[in-house]
Amino acid sequence: MFNNMVESFKYFYQTTIVGYIQSLYDYPIKLILTILDLGIVFFLIYTAFKMLKNTRVWQLLKGILFLVIATLVSGLLQLKILNYILSSIMTYGVFCLIVIFQPEIRRGLEQLGSNPINKFLGLDNDIENKSKENIYRIVIAAVELAKQKTGALIVIERDIKIKDIISTGIIMDSEISPQLLVNIFVPNTPLHDGAVIISDNKIAAASCMLPLSDDQDIARELGTRHRAAIGISRESDAIAVIVSEETGKISIAKDGTLIADVKEDVLKKILLKNLIIENKIKKVKNNKKK
Repeated sequence: MFNNMVESFKYFYQTTIVGYIQSLYDYPIKLILTILDLGIVFFLIYTAFKMLKNTRVWQLLKGILFLVIATLVSGLLQLKILNYILSSIMTYGVFCLIVIFQPEIRRGLEQLGSNPINKFLGLDNDIENKSKENIYRIVIAAVELAKQKTGALIVIERDIKIKDIISTGIIMDSEISPQLLVNIFVPNTPLHDGAVIISDNKIAAASCMLPLSDDQDIARELGTRHRAAIGISRESDAIAVIVSEETGKISIAKDGTLIADVKEDVLKKILLKNLIIENKIKKVKNNKKK
């Protein structure tokens, strides 16, 4: 049996691998096409990996991979009964998968049909649209916290990374939602004390410790949250949204300056201006320099 496996590998090596290398030597243009072919395949695999990761389809794919490997091994070892059963499962399993995952397949085809290049490959303004949606979610959460007079501190990371601050808290790496943000700051819960850090359109961590500003010019009536917000806005380009526990008023700390008692529409405009519009301007300037 071992000799048969060796002979099969030699035959495969001589007819396929050696033959293909010889064809590349005779026709060098094929090498460029091969590299292009492999590049497209790897890009599609990477895109599919991003789309399917952390979904129930991903768990199923791991099971299918195991089944494929088991089928190949049973064939090489000539376990005929086991190989027949596994091959049958592989054959009829495809139809079962189409039925079970019909909603996911339909959704993927709809995305492909609505914008075959941009949406499917993620080359459109998805990041900008997601940033806008998350800004609205943060505003909704801040307004709700203000109504309840629940103290809160939300820091939005920008160009300067603040991983050292993130590491002081509880890592979450979760999608942004008003409900989650409000729930984090509920008094007497494990995560309510400290700051929430927003990074790359996700809640990176909660209960983070921020550097306090010791500036004597800051009004004495401002509490720890406001001083911490001013401190982080001076040490980085992050923007901090603060909700006062005493007054229920919303403030913003930016570039070491505190903008106090902002209303919902003003909060939304400030965040959109600094997180969306300024990023667009920077991109335009960078493209002109290039």
